[in-house]
Amino acid sequence: MHAPTHLDIEPAIHYWGTPVVLVGTRNPDGSANLAPMSSAWWLGWSCMLGLDASSQTTENLRRTGQCVLNLADAGMVAAVDRLALLTGSAAVPIHKQMLGYRHEADKFSAAGLTAQAAVDVDAPRVRECLVQLEASVVDMRPFAAQDPRMPVAACMVELRLSRVHVAPELLHPSDGQRIDPDRWRPLIMNFRQFHSVGPRLQASKLAEAPEAFYAPWRRTRRSAAAGTSV
Repeated sequence: MHAPTHLDIEPAIHYWGTPVVLVGTRNPDGSANLAPMSSAWWLGWSCMLGLDASSQTTENLRRTGQCVLNLADAGMVAAVDRLALLTGSAAVPIHKQMLGYRHEADKFSAAGLTAQAAVDVDAPRVRECLVQLEASVVDMRPFAAQDPRMPVAACMVELRLSRVHVAPELLHPSDGQRIDPDRWRPLIMNFRQFHSVGPRLQASKLAEAPEAFYAPWRRTRRSAAAGTSV
């Protein structure tokens, strides 16, 4: 294969293709807030978010310590786009004004989505999302404060998942606890444009080991229930 010739560039953004998350939180008046974002990643049952420090979502997370991460699939692209330039902040920050944002108190109605109560946290789920992850804040701190290219103040939020709600059609037929990657089509934000994933390219060597290897806590739980040591 011909080796590519690389160029040194200085892009304005680094959105290399990440899943779209609709973060559900509770406003000070008890109403529901819903914010689309795509700076999120997971390890185990922990998640890290990167948020605008001035956003209503950040303020809600700091105050309540709770949220639901509603994962949008490719079929929700129109609803997500309706949320794109809306903010729950009554005083729209200047940098968002420059991008065309406006205040919207009822984002669920604006997007045509349905709020659904969570179980462990006081934050809204999105009924139309095939995956809903209830979570609580573990830590919040400034992000990229020393980065001269960061245009606005940012915040990183570490979350711990407490409950996972998944539509049955996403589950692997042989295991009711496992997502079938051939059935899950996440909505992807790729350099500010909407994309999704295509069919599987080839079998993965990493996937040859049982997925249960990543859940040792299940073995511990079963052993404890049986009264045996691990």
